Amino acid sequence: MLVSKGVNISIMHDTDLETRTGLPEALRVLLQDYPREAWEADPAFSALIRFWLDRHLMFRKLLTTLKREAESALDGAIEDRVHGAHLSRYGRMLLQELHGHHTIEDQHYFPQIKVLDDRVGQGFDILDADHHAIDGHLQGFADEANGVLGAIGAGDAHRDAVARFRVGVIRLEGFLDRHLSDEEDLVVPILLKYAPSGLI
Repeated sequence: MLVSKGVNISIMHDTDLETRTGLPEALRVLLQDYPREAWEADPAFSALIRFWLDRHLMFRKLLTTLKREAESALDGAIEDRVHGAHLSRYGRMLLQELHGHHTIEDQHYFPQIKVLDDRVGQGFDILDADHHAIDGHLQGFADEANGVLGAIGAGDAHRDAVARFRVGVIRLEGFLDRHLSDEEDLVVPILLKYAPSGLI
């Protein structure tokens, strides 16, 4: 139930990260006034918004790279040693940067932003639930990556481990993109409308 200016709005929508196809319409109210295609031209488009969107882009690129390299390993187009080194580097980067990003959002940015417009406050509860759900997927990602690295290090056959890892990356890529897209659709319009100070 979303409460806005004394009016109760029922959100009849699946908000679970693994099954939803977008934010409930009631939470997209600001996006109507601040559509995605107009963000960068808006006078309130700040360095903070650019930095935040660039972080999201980095996460997407890392997953694309990890998936592409797993496919190259399966095709025999990349040496095991090289694949292992890249997987270790990019996998660690993804885990560390994503955990840090979510921590600062949960502890610093979101508590300040969610109070700016009570029409979309419930959206931050959805994003918080997403972060917990993503943590579980990141643990699965780490386990599957370690399976590949362990097999490579031991000189064992690891094609099955790489295939499992690739499937896991594709699964994580879908969930994370859904979360990042919804987060952008919720947060950027708020920042453009209210241009809050003191968030950096």
